Amino acid sequence: IILPQASTGWLLWSRIFYHYFHALFAANCVRSFLYFVLFIFFVCCMTTKAEKPTLQGQRIKTRKRDEKAKYDPVGFRDAILQGLLETGSDLEAVQKYLDLAGNKLNYKSYGETLFDILIAGGILTPGGGISDEGSDNGPVRTEVCMFRSPDDSMETLKEYALVFTRLMRRYKYLEKMFYEEMKKVLVYLKGFSEGEQVRLSRCVGIWCSEGLLDPKVLGTLLQDHLIKDGTAANFICETLSTVKILKDIGACRTLLRKAGLDTRLMEFLVANKRTDENFKALFTEKGLAEIVNLQKNMEKDITVKELQLFLNEQVSGGANVKDIMLGVQEIAKKHNIAETVIITTIWNSVMAAIEWNKKEDLVADQAMKHLRTYVPLFAAHTTSSRAELHLLQRIQEFCYDNMNFMKVFQKIVFLFYKSEVLSEEVILKWYKDGHSAKGKSIFLDQMKKFIEWLQNAEEESDESGEEEED
Repeated sequence: IILPQASTGWLLWSRIFYHYFHALFAANCVRSFLYFVLFIFFVCCMTTKAEKPTLQGQRIKTRKRDEKAKYDPVGFRDAILQGLLETGSDLEAVQKYLDLAGNKLNYKSYGETLFDILIAGGILTPGGGISDEGSDNGPVRTEVCMFRSPDDSMETLKEYALVFTRLMRRYKYLEKMFYEEMKKVLVYLKGFSEGEQVRLSRCVGIWCSEGLLDPKVLGTLLQDHLIKDGTAANFICETLSTVKILKDIGACRTLLRKAGLDTRLMEFLVANKRTDENFKALFTEKGLAEIVNLQKNMEKDITVKELQLFLNEQVSGGANVKDIMLGVQEIAKKHNIAETVIITTIWNSVMAAIEWNKKEDLVADQAMKHLRTYVPLFAAHTTSSRAELHLLQRIQEFCYDNMNFMKVFQKIVFLFYKSEVLSEEVILKWYKDGHSAKGKSIFLDQMKKFIEWLQNAEEESDESGEEEED
């Protein structure tokens, strides 16, 4: 039997089957017929391959809304310049145009280009220049921009700054773009003229004071190429002066703190000129003498934190009191820290080093035991009446703020009196007019008997002195 190939059509198979069937039927060979059917089925299963699916060349058409538009900042610039040409220098008309243009022009894609135009008049290139791409088709720069304002007075610049403010209030998504834009523009500062730098610094002051611009952007100024020729220092001074005029010196402190520059102002000076004298001269000349005092206070805070960190580590670690005394003296001498500041820091660290019992009857014994250990440390830094009074006031405030210590105040004072940390004169001074307002009546009443005892002892001492003279 010759079988056709598996790829042969089923029509041929049917004809062969027909002829074999008749031949077998005529011979009455039923069993042979069944064998034949099984054989054919077996051959078909073994040789027939499944037909693989084929791709038809169907064309998929992209919807218009899915088509990605070509990025064309030059075309966007030309459209904005044409609109500004029609509005002229009327800033009210400019604001209306920008408000309506946002519905037609793609501000989301070209926010950076838009701010370049409003600030400098055209598309900024690295270094602060204006791109001349597309100059064959028309102008590449407009005079209706912040850099081309008639003057750099505060009133004029407020109007230009208002254009940005209203634009971003209308299109909120531009705020983040504006922050990134200002970071870029500040890097390009050296490419701008002196007048343009002044205009920009004052507008930055206006935007920061209004909360439109995050003050952290000012950290961009701390770059070597801006510091070495004084560009960064002049810019930050002009910005702070603007904030001071618009609000007050307190707003300047807040701005510096939010910008993270309150402890870094000295870095605006060239490395070899970072001295207190040069710092004072710079900010005093710019009418910012208050910033000099702010810097001094910040330096004090830093040194106090260093002292506090040292004390916290030593006291919590149970270090030897003599070693602690030497360390405190070294830090105090290095930074010239006042004794009143030292004694307050010592008290805070010593009292924070232990977890106090919540029961009043037990906390007194716990406090006495703990403070006796550090009596030499307190005594070493209460060499003046002022430091003693400062310590006494701090003890009063601590006992008032911590209710469990309300009845322990007199015992602490008596301990320090016996240990010669506090003198009789200072305690009497405190009782008379040197006390704090916190818990005044409670603590004065608590100290009444002790004060009477001190006064009687003082009178007896005076009488015995007179008898000896006689």
